[in-house]
Amino acid sequence: MSGVGHKPVLLPDGVKVSCDQGTLTAEGPKGILQVPVDAALSVEITTSSVLLIRADDARRSKALQGLTRKLVANAVQGVSTGFSKVLEINGVGYRADAVKDILQLNLGFSHPIFFQLPTGVSAKVDRQTQITIEGVDKQLVGEVAASIRRLRPPEPYKGKGIKYVDEQVRRKAGKTAVAAGG
Repeated sequence: MSGVGHKPVLLPDGVKVSCDQGTLTAEGPKGILQVPVDAALSVEITTSSVLLIRADDARRSKALQGLTRKLVANAVQGVSTGFSKVLEINGVGYRADAVKDILQLNLGFSHPIFFQLPTGVSAKVDRQTQITIEGVDKQLVGEVAASIRRLRPPEPYKGKGIKYVDEQVRRKAGKTAVAAGG
């Protein structure tokens, strides 16, 4: 076992954390996030850190301690610096454009795709082929990036489609021509 739940979550400057009625609230320069805290855990907040303490050594309590600690750490990081995912579009004529909270994508279909961004997530388009998804909630940013990628996943023969910047697409060899009259 990793024992991640025992480590305190350090609070950067400008982040305030409060806990009441099973909900931990993190407030910082980027926004406000709330994390549910199970009744099996107690929260100890100091000026520079947050510590989660479990009531017993039950398997469920141990699992909840580690999970909740990581969710609190993500909330603290989100309200202080935020999260981002970068997507890359490959393909002739494939491009993107962001207008307010709508992402317009041309992905080789007969029509453009209009993707509505949820509240709390913003998109920035660089060079028409690179989309940066930003927000305070790590889970929501990841879900939006995955939903956009799902519109046209990279195909293995030519590599056309939407992929994460750090993603490696496994390419396949295409068909080879067989000599005629053999």
